[in-house]
Amino acid sequence: MIEIEIGSAAGAQMLGSLPEMFENIYETRALVQAEGVEIDDLNGSLSDVVDQAIVDRATWGLSYWEDFLGIPTDITKPYDQRRSVIKSKIRGTGTVTIELLRKVVSSYQNGAIDVSADPASYQITVSFSDVIGSPPNMADVYAAVGDILPAHLEVIYRFRFLSVSEVEALTIDQLEHTVLDYLAWG
Repeated sequence: MIEIEIGSAAGAQMLGSLPEMFENIYETRALVQAEGVEIDDLNGSLSDVVDQAIVDRATWGLSYWEDFLGIPTDITKPYDQRRSVIKSKIRGTGTVTIELLRKVVSSYQNGAIDVSADPASYQITVSFSDVIGSPPNMADVYAAVGDILPAHLEVIYRFRFLSVSEVEALTIDQLEHTVLDYLAWG
């Protein structure tokens, strides 16, 4: 008789929960393997559906998030940029404060961000200080800040660039690493 290998995790679990006398019966092994494969597929599908409810893990469900929040869907953008726009829109509700602006802008970049206000001149300054250059999706940052900021305030964006003396102080390896980081970023 041909031995049926139980390759399914759910099938192995089902077979393990049966009395020992069923372990070597061909029909039992065939049945738990077939049902196990279906249960494994179902568990994978359910896990994927649950992932779509969590912005940081969503893939095909991002369009549902964008539709719900009134964000135009652009499938040409990478998932991380689309997630940033969604998280920004979710965070960008309520009274506009420096902390709210910091949260919204930080959803687009993982480095240090400083937001300061100069009420006398009606200006807000957003400084990206950790990463050299500007984030790859600055258009989304501009749009998100523009959506939540009152129209009478001007926003000034500041980016970190290397000065000539900083470049001259770098070794070739450090310079190469800095350039590669910048190219990956921008």
